[in-house]
Amino acid sequence: MFSKILVANRGEIACRVMRTAKRMGIGTVAVFSDADRYAPHVEMADEAVHIGPSEAAKSYLDMDAIIDACRSTGAEAVHPGYGFLSERAAFPAALEAAGIVFIGPNPGAIEAMGDKIESKRRAEAAGVSIVPGGAGELESAEEALKIAEEIGYPVMIKASAGGGGKGMRIAHSADEVQEGFDRARSEAASSFGDSRVFVEKFIVDPRHIEIQVLGDKHGNVIHLLERECSIQRRNQKVLEEAPSPLLDEATRQAMGAQAVALAKAVNYDSAGTVEFVAGQDRSFYFLEMNTRLQVEHPVTELITGIDLVEAMIRSAAGEPLTRTQDSVRAKGWAVESRLYAEDPDRNFLPSIGRLRRLAMPEERTGETTVRVDTGVVEGSDISRFYDPMIAKIITYGRTRDDAIDTMSDALDEIAIDGIRHNGPFLSALMNHPRWKSGKLSTGFIAEEFSTKLAADLTEAGRTVMAAVTLVDAAHQARRRADFGPHPAPAGIELSAVFNDGTRVDGTVAANGEGWSVEINGRPVRIDTAPAPFGLWRGTIDGRSVTVGLRRGPEGLALTWRGMRATVRGLRPEVADLVPILPVASSTSSASKVLCPMPGLVVSIDVAAGDTVEDGQQLAIVEAMKMENVIRAERSGTIKRIAVAPGDSLAVDATMMEFE
Repeated sequence: MFSKILVANRGEIACRVMRTAKRMGIGTVAVFSDADRYAPHVEMADEAVHIGPSEAAKSYLDMDAIIDACRSTGAEAVHPGYGFLSERAAFPAALEAAGIVFIGPNPGAIEAMGDKIESKRRAEAAGVSIVPGGAGELESAEEALKIAEEIGYPVMIKASAGGGGKGMRIAHSADEVQEGFDRARSEAASSFGDSRVFVEKFIVDPRHIEIQVLGDKHGNVIHLLERECSIQRRNQKVLEEAPSPLLDEATRQAMGAQAVALAKAVNYDSAGTVEFVAGQDRSFYFLEMNTRLQVEHPVTELITGIDLVEAMIRSAAGEPLTRTQDSVRAKGWAVESRLYAEDPDRNFLPSIGRLRRLAMPEERTGETTVRVDTGVVEGSDISRFYDPMIAKIITYGRTRDDAIDTMSDALDEIAIDGIRHNGPFLSALMNHPRWKSGKLSTGFIAEEFSTKLAADLTEAGRTVMAAVTLVDAAHQARRRADFGPHPAPAGIELSAVFNDGTRVDGTVAANGEGWSVEINGRPVRIDTAPAPFGLWRGTIDGRSVTVGLRRGPEGLALTWRGMRATVRGLRPEVADLVPILPVASSTSSASKVLCPMPGLVVSIDVAAGDTVEDGQQLAIVEAMKMENVIRAERSGTIKRIAVAPGDSLAVDATMMEFE
């Protein structure tokens, strides 16, 4: 076994690998760029080596710098995590030449399966069912268009060396093929250093199901059941679970057998994932194989009890698998939510800045489990140079409902100040009836959240938010009375006025350590508890509740179970006046095009004096490895271009002006 390993990655996955290595008694070495000098993975490691500037291409993608770090620290092996160099066959080859072990599959397997074009050929040869489409790389958009018209729309244009939703575009028409081809190639080149793309049929109403495989250097390969990753946005997974609510045992065994056959065909000898697109009728087709650890691997770990990082380390050290296929059984259910630094209210654009305050769910194990995999702490910076993930929240329960309920509680416990994040949106997803029923598809988010991002305010949600508002208002009134000439009355009549115009009346009285509240004539017992900034914690009628709470000029901005509302606690006589008070109106100028996110200008596609149409592409801004097309929101003539390609912009920076 190794005595010291280097983790060639950053963030939550670097911390995740180090936790297992430390448990195994293995020393750890971190590498870091300028941007990550004070990152948690650097503090967590036994040793740390600076490898370059903030740009990934000059640091985490620099193979020579990582090999030099191994030599200077005596690290015997390298775990690549995911992303960066994890699927570049040249990396393990270079390590081998330097006498360093790669904790991952052999270069031949990576070369065969890490390339999506070659992997389709290999899969077909191994008897795995594949999606209709072009078998090779595309030389031009015209070639993509020809194949698309042969197999029928919609089609997906995909980067051959891609992953994580990068370099993927769905096209429903000839025009979208041209734009999708250009964007997929550009993203592929910037993210993976490989601009090759191919096209395949996009399965309508599909589900995304993947099989976790595990091999050793003695020819043994098993699968560790499936994960379902159908809840996606822009081809990026958002929620994952294991097992899948779609599969029956026969389909599960068939998919597992194909995944193992493919892994054996390429002599696979580590952890990897064979991904399938599945129809609602349980038909399935090979998509790709990821020759690395997946972001969503924790859900498999929780239902199988197998530490995949440990298995990878032991395989790399030459140890045979200790588990047989017959011994792999699913126990319980696990769900993972990806918490990202992005603004759902601005089309999920990246949000960059410092985590001034950070409250995360408390980890626990037992009948239900809460696990938090993160690579940030309060005070960490979310940089434009890397993926915007803040943390992965993983929950486990005896049943799917248990895992979902535990996740709902965990997501309510998140409070972040300094950047925007998708936590409330995750909570809305988790509490959506269709998600709870297991009727999933990769189009779920687009279909269910096309016009709104919050869950509908239910009667239970309205009661909880009213109770919190009334107690908060009563507490403020009692504090004011403490400094006045008259003591506070035993009971205070108050009204909770919601931003939708509805109103809940109540009477609040202190009751020992808690409060007795009568809401619309119904008694409610409330006990409050200390909570981090941005949260209200308490018990309402015996039920533990955590509510997101922010004070603003319009009242309390409250979030719970994915529901959002702004509520004011007012005296009844003041609440009576609310319906007749004038509503302030706001006007906005459409004469400027503002940058919707911090990022790097990739291209400016118009010039001063050009006449443009509503929806026309104006520019491309890259942020966190994704290219974002900036489009005109109205027709008009461009008066001035204020930026140029290569400029780094802050959010709301002026890019151009209309006449």
